[in-house]
Amino acid sequence: MQDRNLTEIKEFILLGFQGSPQLRLLLFYLFFVVFCVTLCGNLLIITLVSTSKNLHTPMYFFISQLSISDILLSSSITPNMLHILLHNGRIITFIGCITQLYFFCAAEIVECLLLTVMSYDRYVAICNPLHYNSLITNGLCMKLTISSWLSSLCTAFLDTLAVSRLKFCGSNIIDHFLCDPVPLQEMSCSDTFPLKLQLYLLSIPFVIIPSIIIVVSYVKIVRAILGIPTNISRQKAFSTCSSHLTVVSIFYWTIFSVYILPTREKASDVNKITSLLYTVFTPLVNPIIYSFRNKDIKKAIRETIQKYL
Repeated sequence: MQDRNLTEIKEFILLGFQGSPQLRLLLFYLFFVVFCVTLCGNLLIITLVSTSKNLHTPMYFFISQLSISDILLSSSITPNMLHILLHNGRIITFIGCITQLYFFCAAEIVECLLLTVMSYDRYVAICNPLHYNSLITNGLCMKLTISSWLSSLCTAFLDTLAVSRLKFCGSNIIDHFLCDPVPLQEMSCSDTFPLKLQLYLLSIPFVIIPSIIIVVSYVKIVRAILGIPTNISRQKAFSTCSSHLTVVSIFYWTIFSVYILPTREKASDVNKITSLLYTVFTPLVNPIIYSFRNKDIKKAIRETIQKYL
C-alpha cells in the first residue's frame, strides 16, 4: 500500500519565474522574440550550408549540425516556458515531463560532442594545415556526426529511463521552468544514489573527457598561433578559433556549474538564470558568434538575396 502511494503522483507543477503579471508579460515577450530569432537564425545557417557550395566544408557542416541541436534544444524548452509565463505556472504530466527531459538531455549531450569535434577540426586546421584535407575527410565528418547523435540519443534514453523509475511523494511542485534532473532528484522518495552515480559516470565520457580534449586542443592551438611570425597571419588564425572558444566557455561553464558541481545551498533563482544561459541564450548566440561574423556566411547571404531578387 505504501509503495503504491509513492507512485500516485502523475503530474507536476512547473513554477517557472514567479513575479508580478507585468514582469511575467515582459519576460514572455523577451523570450518569444529570442525564440523566433533563434529559430530563424539557425534555420538560415542550415539552409545556407546546404545550398551554398562555398560553405561545403567540414567546419560549416559541423556548424549546421550544431544549429540542428540548438533548434531541438530551444524547441523542447522555450514554448513550454512561454506557457508557464502566461499562466503563472503549468501542470505537466509525468510522461510529458519525461519526454521533455529526454529531448533536453539529447540536445545537451550532442552539443557537448559537436563542440569537441569542432575543436579537433580547428586544431587540425591551425596545427596541421598541410594535412587538413587528408585528415578531415567527408567520410570522417559523417562518422563523427552520426556517432555523436547516436551516442546522445542512447545516453539520453538511459538518463530518462533512470529518472522515470524514481518514485515521488509529497509535493509535486518543481521550482523550475523545465523538467530538470536536479529538482526531480530532490523531490524523489526513492534512493537517488544509483541515479546520481549514473549521471556522474556518464558525465565522464560526455562532459569531462570532451572538456579535456577541448582544453588540450586550444593549448596546442595557442602555441601554434604564437609561433606564427606575422601579426596579420596570427590574427587571422586566432579569429577562426575565437568564436568557438567563446561559445565553449559559456556552455561548459554553465554545465559544470549546474550539474557537475551542484550544491543544495544554491538558490533556485540562480539555477534558473544559469540554466537560461545554455537552454535559451546559447542557441541564440551560436549562429551570431559562429556565422554572422564570418565573411563566407555574409557572402552566401548576399548571393542568396541576389538570386531571388
